[in-house]
Amino acid sequence: MDNRAGEMQIFLRVVEARSFSEAARLLMMAPSTVSKLINRMEERLGVRLLERSTRRLSLTAEGQIYYEKSLAVLAELDEMERELAQGAASAGGTIRINASVAFGVLALEPLLPAFWEIHPNIVVDLSLSDEIVDLYLDRTDVAFRIGTLQDSSLVARRIGIAKRKIVAAPNYLERRGTPTTIDDLAGHNCLGFNFRRAAPVWPLKESGRIVDRGISASLLANNGETVRRMAIAGVGLARLGDYHVRDDIAAGRLAEVLSEAVAGDEEQIHAIYRGGPRLPHRVRAFLDFVAPRLQDVLEGS
Repeated sequence: MDNRAGEMQIFLRVVEARSFSEAARLLMMAPSTVSKLINRMEERLGVRLLERSTRRLSLTAEGQIYYEKSLAVLAELDEMERELAQGAASAGGTIRINASVAFGVLALEPLLPAFWEIHPNIVVDLSLSDEIVDLYLDRTDVAFRIGTLQDSSLVARRIGIAKRKIVAAPNYLERRGTPTTIDDLAGHNCLGFNFRRAAPVWPLKESGRIVDRGISASLLANNGETVRRMAIAGVGLARLGDYHVRDDIAAGRLAEVLSEAVAGDEEQIHAIYRGGPRLPHRVRAFLDFVAPRLQDVLEGS
């Protein structure tokens, strides 16, 4: 059985007592048992942790690192158990969240009531925007990003995959016809986006290869929810995440077209945050709660 936490505690007692025999007395163990345990730790780690002499024990450079890390690990374990013993209601403070409009409304917001049942003292400061925010400048704790991540010092936690679909309202398709090939899109109003990272093309699959089909649109919006509503209103075709239009398709408000052309058209969704050993408990609690549930949303379960 892995008992490294117990080994750390014994190691700390040896260091603090500066003696195997004194540590053994305090731990109510045989000195030989304590000595063998420290030897076994050193063999496993492949480094010497303690310098032994007839008069005293002293830490090696590696031993000092192990001592400091052990203190931190055991302190975190104590904090975790204390929080669990006191109940999750002890976690509090404000957590600032940023998400795209559609992802926030359809995936994130429905989870918040259940989150507050467990963590009633955590205030969620939620901002919805399809623009990319700077976590440091905007003092954001967690941002949900759709698409390719830029290299940064931020930590990314994978949430899932958003598969794209091309959809339109049935009355639009009745008026303009249902596109059956990529070339048919030239005669359609393809609703688009106006934020900087948006490109006026749709990557579609044709004869086994990906082609960028330029689009013409009467609407350029800064969020997917506006595009979705205009598609439902019969304005044109929209290329949106499947989680965004799943209910509309099921209800008959939208119909999918060119499903083969968008096969493989998908983007990763991540939660990004400023990491480090001192990640606030409220942030960790939020991520641990929403991440698996958001995965279920994206998978349609």
